Amino acid sequence: MTDRDSSQATAPPALTTWLAERGLVTPGPRPADVTVLVARVAELPVLAAELTTNFGLALGMILATDDDPRLGVHYVFEPTAPGDDRFVTLRVELAAEQLEVPSLTPVLPAANWHEREARDLFGVVPVGHPDPRPLVLHEGWPPGLFPLRKRFEASERPPHEPAPTRPLMLARGEGVFEIPVGPIHAGIIEPGHFRFSSVGETVLHLDAQLFFTHRGLEKRVEGLAPADAFVIVERICGVCSVAHGLGFCEAVEQVCDLEVPARARMLRTAALELERLYNHVGDVGNLCAGMGFHYGTAVGARLREALQQLNETLTGHRFLRGLLQPGGVRLDLTAPLARALDEHLAALGPAFDDLMSRIEGSPSVLDRIDGTGVLTAKAAGDLAICGVAARASGIDRDARRDHPHAAYAHEFAGELRVVTATGGDVHARLSVRAGELRESLRLTRALLAGLSPGPLAVAVPDTMPPGRVGLVAIESPRGSALHWLRADDAGRIDRYHLRSPSYANWPAVALAAETAIVPDFPLVNKSFELCYACTDR
Repeated sequence: MTDRDSSQATAPPALTTWLAERGLVTPGPRPADVTVLVARVAELPVLAAELTTNFGLALGMILATDDDPRLGVHYVFEPTAPGDDRFVTLRVELAAEQLEVPSLTPVLPAANWHEREARDLFGVVPVGHPDPRPLVLHEGWPPGLFPLRKRFEASERPPHEPAPTRPLMLARGEGVFEIPVGPIHAGIIEPGHFRFSSVGETVLHLDAQLFFTHRGLEKRVEGLAPADAFVIVERICGVCSVAHGLGFCEAVEQVCDLEVPARARMLRTAALELERLYNHVGDVGNLCAGMGFHYGTAVGARLREALQQLNETLTGHRFLRGLLQPGGVRLDLTAPLARALDEHLAALGPAFDDLMSRIEGSPSVLDRIDGTGVLTAKAAGDLAICGVAARASGIDRDARRDHPHAAYAHEFAGELRVVTATGGDVHARLSVRAGELRESLRLTRALLAGLSPGPLAVAVPDTMPPGRVGLVAIESPRGSALHWLRADDAGRIDRYHLRSPSYANWPAVALAAETAIVPDFPLVNKSFELCYACTDR
């Protein structure tokens, strides 16, 4: 495992020239970003392959927009090099009678889910996609009804129509067994359906179906003012409330060209790291449950509970809700609370180090996690995954450094040490998570020591500048979350889209499972520690 200091890369000038030759280049959303209106839709796969192969970009997300009477499809790319803070967006416009685009999935596997989701929710057909099955819409949804189109009323309750069961992708052959798991599980977790193809205990293939908890939250925020939408966005995910709330806030502030006060930036960053701390320590405990190491499970749960009680003392909410708001923060941190927080974090470090020494000192535990659930660097890059899972496979990207936000863009610029590993297995993901927790402890205590007095918020207008777009990346406990926001003609929300890190990383879980046995799947799954709710939205 290595720690790498932050660095800053400059955009290759050849990229802008190359893009200008292939479409109408427009600025934004930020000065460093580039948007290209692609004239020839058929060229999309070639352009995407060129961006990823020759210019070192990776696919961040694909989103569709209903720009009545046309539909837009936006392909957002970001760099893979450390410290490079840019977004490149390829945009195409489609006539209502010709809603087809060539699929990027054959050349960019990371496009798989994005393209299927755009087809389900907007009717944009990815021609040549290798997996034509529905992704978001389950059996019984009426064909030809697209719930994120403007003309679809959110209050509408479409009739349930008889439909064939979703086809499964399974391995076939003599001695191959099918093992269905879920969607309702024995533990108190969210629903997901996993169907294994195995020979004995060896996993040959895993077909995962999610989106049982799809709530239509992106539809729900359409037409709302930023303050009203924030309440919904903060609740997309229970354990990433700060990260998702901050992403939305910064997108609004980017659209409105607002500068958040320094103290608010510092408090936002402290909350972001506190959220990472209670998630990471809890995830280590959950990993111990998958290992059968019950001492670690108990200690991890105890340390997490203490942190969440501290969250409640600081903000009135165990998940840190109610602290952030567009324009800054609602609550201040008093000197006595800051001292209590610092004392708690000082004690957490040795307690966590003791837990890790016991985990890594157990031969039976190491036997379970070494070489289990391997995700190679190439596979991680092909799927454009992020967060702990990517860094454990050698990908040196962290949005706190590479797309700086909150105090990482100002007071703490260059302070982060990004933790990486190269093994790509459960042990590597455990080690990276532990290293990140220690780094979060260091950063949070430094933030507390560096707090300076000042205002907590800047006023946010009730309406945003019409038509402007905000694009933000926030490093959540699970990885980089991308937020895309556009204002309508009335200055309210026209389209909001979240690509959560769990959404990006779920396909990698199925791939890593193929290097494990069936009894080790809970361990592989817990090492990624992904969320269903913010995947489904």
